[in-house]
Amino acid sequence: MPDQMGKYWLMIATLGFVWGGTFPLIKLALDGITPFWLAAGRIGFAAGLLGVVWAWRGFLLFRGATNWSAVLIIGAFSTALPFMLINWGQQHVSAGFTGLSMAAIPLLVLPLAHLFIPGEQMVLRRLVGFVIGFIGVAILIGGKAFASNHSDLELWGRLACVSAAGCYAVSSILTRRLPPVDPVGLAAVLLLIGSVIILPVAWVVEGAPAMPDHQTLALIALLGLIPTAAANLLRVIVVREAGPTFMTLTNYQVPVWAVLLGAIFLNEALPASMLLAMALILTGLCISQWGALTRLFNRSRQA
Repeated sequence: MPDQMGKYWLMIATLGFVWGGTFPLIKLALDGITPFWLAAGRIGFAAGLLGVVWAWRGFLLFRGATNWSAVLIIGAFSTALPFMLINWGQQHVSAGFTGLSMAAIPLLVLPLAHLFIPGEQMVLRRLVGFVIGFIGVAILIGGKAFASNHSDLELWGRLACVSAAGCYAVSSILTRRLPPVDPVGLAAVLLLIGSVIILPVAWVVEGAPAMPDHQTLALIALLGLIPTAAANLLRVIVVREAGPTFMTLTNYQVPVWAVLLGAIFLNEALPASMLLAMALILTGLCISQWGALTRLFNRSRQA
């Protein structure tokens, strides 16, 4: 069992680094392609890869009861909508900002879970953590001290990134309410749904795509292969074998890696207001999940 836990810790560390490094890659890719077509290329590439895996597994999905209406909504809110919002927003904000805004996802899940998930009531500890984290999100959106490029649409870019976090929060709640499903099949279906949504939207909004250069094509393939397809499969393994609570440890790593990698490779600033926002969000996240984290680390030591 200790060897098994070591494997899961390595998986979590890998996911945190990969997802944190996604946003600098998106920033680079946007130099050669429009935001919606970047989302379409990334989702389409990943959908093709996971679609092959799903076919190899015999197109398994629901294990009994079905809920296709929820799956369609989850597909929109977990892929198409957040990818479009993130890509559009990153034209006007830094990669570090985008990664930091993703740390708000579990905080946004808290009030939704209180309303829609039995046994997930907002106790005092969670409420305190939510308030602290929410203050961090407010600083993240409103602070002028860490403007990425002084764009006139900077505020809208910030709102787009935080709205993407809201999309992920909604999709998480809906996913938890699904009847039993095959996780690999679900990941493939959600990406396929995202492809069906994003392709016509990109065509209508941005017109026919121009042929990207070789570097941009390589970045699209990299984004589709590693942080979208491969990381989703790794996420499935962690959730199924180590549990969803263990998976939440990635939320503490993604913003740190996004901020650091953006500063190292894109020369993005690290002003005090961004660091304060990150400290507040991660503190609020830690307080709100303290009970689950304590149980998790106790279980790891016992193993």
